[in-house]
Amino acid sequence: MIMKPMRVGLAMTLLMTITVLTIVTAQQEDQQPPPLMLPVEEVGMCSRTFFSALVQLIPCRAAVAPFSPIPPTESCCSAVVTLGRPCLCLLANGPPLSGIDRSMALQLPQRCFANFPPCDVIN
Repeated sequence: MIMKPMRVGLAMTLLMTITVLTIVTAQQEDQQPPPLMLPVEEVGMCSRTFFSALVQLIPCRAAVAPFSPIPPTESCCSAVVTLGRPCLCLLANGPPLSGIDRSMALQLPQRCFANFPPCDVIN
């Protein structure tokens, strides 16, 4: 009798995992950003998914960690310029990310001397 509840719990966990993986894979294959309340012109110009844009900014991790005094590196600034404003705004308006100070991330274009205006953050 004890085995049945454990089997049901395991089955539910597996089903949820498969569902999440299917959604993530479909988003990556379709190159569709996650649904956000951004202006169409902002999302439409970013040719990357949320996750691929985030991976592109890995060199910036130290510069956007909470309370970090570390300035953005040359590779970080290069990634910021390469991604451009639409993809950065997509990330800025995405879900919160552990270990990233959103206000510091929003300052990256200015700190990297990128030639585009700051993102409008939608709460």
